[in-house]
Amino acid sequence: MSIETIADSIRSYPGVTRKHAIHKIVDLLPTSAFPQVVAAEGEDAAAIDVGDQYVLFAADGIMESLVNTNPYYAGYFAVLVNVNDIAAMGGRPLGMVDVMSIVQGEVCREIIRGMKDGIRKFNVPIVGGHVHPDCHYNAIDISIVGRVAKDALLRSSTAEPGDDIVFVMDVDGFYPDDLPYAFVTTVDKSDELVRAQMEAVAVVGDRHLAHSCKDMSNPGSIGTLGMMLESSSAGALVDVTRIPRPEGVDEVKWYLTYQGCGFCFACPPENSQAIIDIFSDVGCVGAVVGKVDDSKKLKITDGKETTVLFDFENEIITGCRPKEKS
Repeated sequence: MSIETIADSIRSYPGVTRKHAIHKIVDLLPTSAFPQVVAAEGEDAAAIDVGDQYVLFAADGIMESLVNTNPYYAGYFAVLVNVNDIAAMGGRPLGMVDVMSIVQGEVCREIIRGMKDGIRKFNVPIVGGHVHPDCHYNAIDISIVGRVAKDALLRSSTAEPGDDIVFVMDVDGFYPDDLPYAFVTTVDKSDELVRAQMEAVAVVGDRHLAHSCKDMSNPGSIGTLGMMLESSSAGALVDVTRIPRPEGVDEVKWYLTYQGCGFCFACPPENSQAIIDIFSDVGCVGAVVGKVDDSKKLKITDGKETTVLFDFENEIITGCRPKEKS
């Protein structure tokens, strides 16, 4: 498959294009006016200074199509994606609250069943929330709080030119029949292993091994890297042939996949193997897939051809850029 075909598939993927609206909301929210807000737009979670540590705060809503297609996974993923957001900041989760909107009782029961399994799997409680029992639609949204030591915070907006780009993924999973771009890796694994995978990111933060981190979400692995680079005002060259991939999975489909457990790091080259080893110990495969530069362009190559996937001086994924505090 040509590198241009791969690039076109990523650029036009809804997991990427649906991120374009983010900046329209972020631009209206004056977070820079609040000195306690250390990290906000462009990050997986906000970091709020509370004195001796940072409180991490994030929220995720599950797409309507997933709620209607597979409400069990909607409930389960509502927990998973929030836990991943706290982990990506080098943090450890404390608790969640949910907002559930209900029109069908059976859908509600399946959502709750998925949430209960997620709570048990990741050992993070839901401590409150709100229910709309008389809606004309079904929906589940969750917000999460975590914590991180100040010197262990990982941000997605601090990748530096010269950094290695390290992808780590759990490639032992499956695609549900009704969710062709969701790679499920945690449901069938032991609770202990799944929690250890999330803890591995915090270990990277505790050991100060990486400048930047982001969890691989709706835009897929390369699209997630694009968001990191955009918020860091940086560029990169990525060799797609180095990205770990399960045997038998279509190449482009894999690049677009929502990873059950997958993280992108930007780190000093001397730390790359240590990060790969930390995740190898918890059942994940890692590789150096590229290098950060100052071009403000994300380029991809297959070793034969190279193309510009995103030019952040002329286009956006989220439109989130670093802002100076007032």
